[in-house]
Amino acid sequence: MAIPVTPFAADGEVDEQCYQSLVRLMVDGGITVLTPCGNTGEYYALSPAERRRVVELTVAAAPDAVVVAGVGLDLATATADARAAVNAGAHAVMVHQPVHPFRSLDGWVAYHGEIARAVPDTGLLPYVKDPRVDADAVFALARACTQLVAVKYAVPEPISFAALVSDTASLDLVWLCGLAEHWAPFFAVGGAAGFTSGLATVDPERSLAMLDALHRADQAAMLEQWQAIRRFEELRAAAGSQDNVSVVKEALAQRGLAPRSVRPPISEVGPAVREEVAEILSAWERQR
Repeated sequence: MAIPVTPFAADGEVDEQCYQSLVRLMVDGGITVLTPCGNTGEYYALSPAERRRVVELTVAAAPDAVVVAGVGLDLATATADARAAVNAGAHAVMVHQPVHPFRSLDGWVAYHGEIARAVPDTGLLPYVKDPRVDADAVFALARACTQLVAVKYAVPEPISFAALVSDTASLDLVWLCGLAEHWAPFFAVGGAAGFTSGLATVDPERSLAMLDALHRADQAAMLEQWQAIRRFEELRAAAGSQDNVSVVKEALAQRGLAPRSVRPPISEVGPAVREEVAEILSAWERQR
């Protein structure tokens, strides 16, 4: 489940041609599931019109892919964006964890339930970053969202994840490691069928190699890929993940595929990280 970046042109606007070129490169590289308006796409920095346009561009550029549009923010915005995404041709919606300082689990369930009712014939995936979400909450969510098909789980606790998958097995959900390749081998043991990826924007072949190893339960191959991408993902996760998107865009820029520009409140990487990214890309090329 790959999350494209949103490239910005010199005038600061979304570079639509570049975006579609990146999407086509991913699909041509074997990616079959795309999430426009994900965190790697700088979801929170996009305007409502830009979010909806990015979904339209994705559907147009990847007509054979499964498009899972990210939606969120206030409830009215989330439901409107979900309807717009479905009308544009998206196959499912991924619901970002609602942003609120006093979020309750009952309110979390209700939030998803309202979005589900807005697009009743569309698959729904919650993006779970809250460690309080337990089996009771997932069962309540399934009752509120009859079209619940999967969960993107991004709490860095593999043991809690494994317990949650086991305790909700009767729901027959697809569980995804929402922490990308860096955590994927360890979540696979607990029941993750796959993972979300920003790296797939840069090197889909490498992401798919890890997915193949995961599906074959080939631990040695998984760890080989993990070692290869480890430093790249560590750079993205450093300092509270402040460079999560910027490292991906830096890699794309060094490969001549997209601008490195990002929007506040994030910033481009500094010279030291830029140099490390160059070293990583060179090492990957030598490994091919």
